[in-house]
Amino acid sequence: MLIFIARRIGTMVLTMLVVSLLLFLLLEINVEGVAVKVLGAYSSEQQREIWLENNGYFDPLPVRYARWLGNAVVGDFGDSVRFKVPVSEILPERIWNTAILGFWALLIASLIGLFLGVLAGMREGSGTDRTISVGSIVTTSVPEFASAPLLSALFVFYLPQVIGWGLPGTSSMSSGFDWTQLILPIMVLVLYDFGYIARMTRASMAEVMMTHYIRTAVLKGLPYGTVIRKHALRNALIAPFTVIMLQINWLLSGVIVVEVFFAYKGFGSLLLEASLNQDIFLIEACAMVAVFVAVGTQTLADIGYTYLNPRIRFS
Repeated sequence: MLIFIARRIGTMVLTMLVVSLLLFLLLEINVEGVAVKVLGAYSSEQQREIWLENNGYFDPLPVRYARWLGNAVVGDFGDSVRFKVPVSEILPERIWNTAILGFWALLIASLIGLFLGVLAGMREGSGTDRTISVGSIVTTSVPEFASAPLLSALFVFYLPQVIGWGLPGTSSMSSGFDWTQLILPIMVLVLYDFGYIARMTRASMAEVMMTHYIRTAVLKGLPYGTVIRKHALRNALIAPFTVIMLQINWLLSGVIVVEVFFAYKGFGSLLLEASLNQDIFLIEACAMVAVFVAVGTQTLADIGYTYLNPRIRFS
């Protein structure tokens, strides 16, 4: 097991190194372009030459990459062109804001998806199974940029007129942290995500219910609830665990639409703002954070799946 974990961590580090090299080549191979993005399109040729020389851009490419990688490891990505402050001062707060939003969205979506998936998989082909399956497909088919306006129209404009109660239409937190401003963004993310988890759980549960040991337990006269809780459920939740872990990667991209729509100051809106303003150092930092989350969750999913599944752990 320790060898497996070491291999997965080594693969994660190697993947990040390869991606960091590609990212560096993509964004900083053209030194003139870097100077233009930092100093602006109206800067003079002499200003760009001075800036490039002072920042070491005339050094050989391997030296520049090694220096950039060393600074990136300690969190020094340079100064943001858009915000005029070090990237390290902006990024942690934005990541934390998105972590709060993503944590509650993933937790609620996982609980709803697991419950509905187990309920549907217990009786494959029943009316409950068909209803949950169709509902999951419908909700997953509606993207965030469509569900966000629909939920806003319902909870921000319609309900206040009908019952005198509604939810805030924005989540800017301009007056301090407010939990009520997170309800609509979380609802949008949960509405899109829980159906996928439910369908994967349903498929896993239905497969487990058809195995011989489940049929044997039922034929022996064990209570149906005991068979589900002690035998079927534990094995059926192995595959959804990996799916839930991989949803963290989706949240990083899914929150961009939600954060921009609700004016929530998180990682997604920061990445979009950096891209629109060609903030090269901020783009590099956001990209490396996204890569770290992607390979990190993949590694945790592999390790967790191996730990939960004895057939793989002892093979």
